[in-house]
Amino acid sequence: MFSDLPFFPQQASTFAGRVDLLYAFLIAISVFFSVLIFALLAFFAVKYRRRGSDEWPGRVQEPLALELAWTLIPLGIVVVIFVWSTQLYISMNRPPAQAMDVYVVGKRWMWKVQHLTGHREINELHVPLGMPVKLHLTSEDVIHSFFVPAFRIKKDAVPGRYQTAWFEATRPGRYHLFCAEYCGTKHSGMIGSVVVMEPAEFQSWLSGGAAGASLAASGQKLFAELACVTCHRPDATGRGPILDGLFGKTVKLANGETATADEAYIRESIVTPSAKVVAGYQPVMPTYQGLVSEESLMQLVAYIQTLKAPEGTERGRVIQ
Repeated sequence: MFSDLPFFPQQASTFAGRVDLLYAFLIAISVFFSVLIFALLAFFAVKYRRRGSDEWPGRVQEPLALELAWTLIPLGIVVVIFVWSTQLYISMNRPPAQAMDVYVVGKRWMWKVQHLTGHREINELHVPLGMPVKLHLTSEDVIHSFFVPAFRIKKDAVPGRYQTAWFEATRPGRYHLFCAEYCGTKHSGMIGSVVVMEPAEFQSWLSGGAAGASLAASGQKLFAELACVTCHRPDATGRGPILDGLFGKTVKLANGETATADEAYIRESIVTPSAKVVAGYQPVMPTYQGLVSEESLMQLVAYIQTLKAPEGTERGRVIQ
């Protein structure tokens, strides 16, 4: 709708048209009331100007209808904007369950991308046309911001935290990727591309590319290299909690509180294990802060997600 206008980027995602429509509505409302207010100011300044030194204005009784009009009309417009923008915000932050997971690490001054299949990219992201893509974002150093104007998505990559964003491309092509958060002297050079391909072409790219081990397989290898299995044993004989079937469950902590075992919890448990100690266990796990990169942390998290609970174990119970 607005992609032909010079100040609008190309629309290439399911969100682009909706974001542009809301933006155009806000601009139209702002322009309309700005023109109306300044026009009324000019009109009243001329009509009710003081024409002599002995002229004094009479007492004006404000009509109730006018008072209600300039109160209720702006209120109604604000409510419309609030509801509209809230619906768009919620839909942009709730990725579909069938979305393709991609892990992205921002590092001065590049974007490092890992696919679940094991394919890795730097400053490029290949995705299939018409498939939702869920991005798991973090940073190794400072705050970066993953910004693709054609998709109308922008999400900060924050050190020590996992952020998620998603999009579904609607046009094949190559689209600019920027870091939209100043991150240092070479911030302007932290650019890349998102390459949208037809599904068959994307499968050919996956088949022809040099892929290493899958993300979970790399995490399993790292899990063994770090000797994590010596404490986190599936038979409950280790000094650490059982990890099989842990992801997504509620964990009871030693301080009486509970936590959800999501990506952020698992990452924190690796780099700062004393922050949330599981009830029934001692804080004996060493910290891996600075010893494991963000890419490796993502691999470990992906591996732990694949660990299933033994059959007959009740899902959703509190882990103690």
